[in-house]
Amino acid sequence: MNFNVGTLDRVLRIVAGLVLIALAATGTVGWWGWLGVVPLATGLFRFCPAYTLLGINSCPLKK
Repeated sequence: MNFNVGTLDRVLRIVAGLVLIALAATGTVGWWGWLGVVPLATGLFRFCPAYTLLGINSCPLKK
């Protein structure tokens, strides 16, 4: 799998995902907070399917 999520993008996705999940777990936000799993997963795997469809690549590594 080719990486298409760069370092800053990755860190922001992981932080945003964890914040959303924590807010959902504490009941601060509704069920939609569990959607934080998506940015968390894309940050951890360094691959975003939407970036592939849109032709975006924030990762400087080339394979």
